[in-house]
Amino acid sequence: MKFESLVCALDERGRRLWAATEAKAIGHGGIALVSRATGVSYSTITRGLKELESGLLPEPGRIRRPGGGRKKTLAKDATLLADLEGLVEPSVSGDPQSPLRWTSKSVRTLARELRALGHNVSHQLVLELLYAAGYSLQANRKSREGSNHPDRDAQFRYIQHKIRRFQALGQPVISVDTKKKELVGNFKNAGKQWRPKGTPEPVRVHDFRIPELGKAIPYGVYDLTRNAGWVSVGIDHDTARFAVRTIGRWWQKMGRPLYRGVEALLVTADAGGSNGARTRLWKWELQQLANRTGLSITVCHFPPGTSKWNKIEHRLFSYISTNWRGRPLVSLAVIVNLIASTRTQEGLRVRCELDKGQYPKGQEISDEQMAQIRLVPHRFHPDWNYTIHPQPKK
Repeated sequence: MKFESLVCALDERGRRLWAATEAKAIGHGGIALVSRATGVSYSTITRGLKELESGLLPEPGRIRRPGGGRKKTLAKDATLLADLEGLVEPSVSGDPQSPLRWTSKSVRTLARELRALGHNVSHQLVLELLYAAGYSLQANRKSREGSNHPDRDAQFRYIQHKIRRFQALGQPVISVDTKKKELVGNFKNAGKQWRPKGTPEPVRVHDFRIPELGKAIPYGVYDLTRNAGWVSVGIDHDTARFAVRTIGRWWQKMGRPLYRGVEALLVTADAGGSNGARTRLWKWELQQLANRTGLSITVCHFPPGTSKWNKIEHRLFSYISTNWRGRPLVSLAVIVNLIASTRTQEGLRVRCELDKGQYPKGQEISDEQMAQIRLVPHRFHPDWNYTIHPQPKK
């Protein structure tokens, strides 16, 4: 805006010196920033800075006539822009109608390929041409979830209706899921933490699993009514048995003392993974849990591809990730303590325990065992919504 308001009143020398003073005031990165904002070339601003530093400013009146000076590369090389577009287009992502486009090739690679085609260009010129053409460097964004199920919104409303009904009756409602598995050891952990200046904590360069330390599998249970969480940190496999055992631990340590005398439990879960809607072992283990606790367990699964709407993701797991950001997870004890120390101003409290149990993969549930499960499907989407009742005691 400054440049546009002054450009008509400035000659070539004035524009160069003005741009140089702005770049100098900005500091590191100022030349590139001013160049992109004004269109004044990088080399011109650099020349202006040298004139300011030397104190030998050009004499007034010595201005080139209009059109004088070195011609721009695009003016001398008519095919440069077309060849650059040809190199970039095969790797372009996104909507071709969008004015903002991006490329995965580096400017040095593009400059090298353009020189092979006979163009005399530098990587800096390629960068300027890409910016002028509407390209920018961008990271991936998680936004695609696959095709939407036609009953997606209806299932959301059904889950919300069940939650309100259970809470109105004073019955527990929990959200369950497996958090991202973590390698145990001195590995880089995303985020930053306060440390003395210039002393970042050194970590391993490569994220190769350390066999003697293994990995941590946090499976969480979040109480929607009490704003409280339970996390079991497993060390074997993320199976349905491990998931239901975690729910059982939550009930014994946190749920039963708070919900005395209740006869039902509502579980909201994703449609896949260890607590998947089609997993036979999940339903078999829930039947065993119902038998032990005497609870009728109602399960409502979120539609496929909608796991981020599961409450545990943004009411428990996100705060755990924030609590241990920038901290290498060097041992299981560190992981358990960091999870258990997670707190929020809204009152979230978390309990965490290490589960050293063995949960082998590939356990099959026969048709005979499935026939023993007292599963009552709901009218609406029985594949997503069902209740498992405890078996009568003999």
